[in-house]
Amino acid sequence: MANDTRLPPLQPSTLPRYSGIPTFMRTPLQADPTGLDIALIGVPFDGGVTNRTGARHGPREMRNMSSLMRAIHHVTRVNPYSLCRIADIGDVAFTRLFELEAALDDIEAFYRRVHAAGVAPLTAGGDHSITYPIFKAIATDRPVGMVHVDAHTDTWDEFLGSKFTHGAPFRRAVEAGVLDPKRTVQIGIRGAQHTDAGWTFSAETGMRVIFMEEFTRIGVDKAIAEARRVVGDGPTYVSFDVDGLDPVYAPGTGTPEIGGLTTIEGQALVRGLRGLNLVGGDVVEVAPPFDQTGNTALVGATMMYEILCVLAESVAARR
Repeated sequence: MANDTRLPPLQPSTLPRYSGIPTFMRTPLQADPTGLDIALIGVPFDGGVTNRTGARHGPREMRNMSSLMRAIHHVTRVNPYSLCRIADIGDVAFTRLFELEAALDDIEAFYRRVHAAGVAPLTAGGDHSITYPIFKAIATDRPVGMVHVDAHTDTWDEFLGSKFTHGAPFRRAVEAGVLDPKRTVQIGIRGAQHTDAGWTFSAETGMRVIFMEEFTRIGVDKAIAEARRVVGDGPTYVSFDVDGLDPVYAPGTGTPEIGGLTTIEGQALVRGLRGLNLVGGDVVEVAPPFDQTGNTALVGATMMYEILCVLAESVAARR
């Protein structure tokens, strides 16, 4: 019998980083979430932005920069790919992109399919308005808690006639009963506002708001301890807006606020969530048009990897 000269299939992670079709972390591309434990998803949408657009390009650039990620975490020694079946399942497709509420419905429908398959989503945005429809899709049994890193509470109400901008997702989520405000901690909040409505809503509904000045005073370890106390052992989502970081580390974002977290502090915060009951996460507001060096996309992809490691441990522990 003639020798079999067929080459074995190549895995994306074994290819040179500059070759092949870019996927998140060079994971396999799989359209159907069936059989996965964690799905990596792009939501190229910034229709909820109130000022500088550009986050629609975030998933593509984060995929590109995520080729620099490797498998084994240097601190925790976690290899998420040995714990869970993980793949990039592509981007949300929009049927009515220029209708804000209809676009959010498209996002919800996509994530309902992921949730029905028993798969935990990890998302690259996109602006922060995308998290509300994700919550509506995954919090079908009970509201989720949240660890939220951001410069802004995103609990404002109506802006120029819309209640669904990137400044309002967590007010809408509380009103819809899909986010438990008493199991929500918001870290890094700062910056002057024209109204205190967002801060007031967060406080009055029971969210724990750690303004940046408090974070600086108590330090990252006590902030982690407080976050763990607040969310407890219930299902918890991690939402990381890159404008929670100081713009010296993440300039490519729509609403930068000086005086934020360092990348080291951001990484430490996520690593401090090990052992929680994590059900998903996102990294949002990477806006490549304002990211001349590509560093913000690299930061976003790295934070996505950090969340992936703690999420994989949590998913594997429940399995």
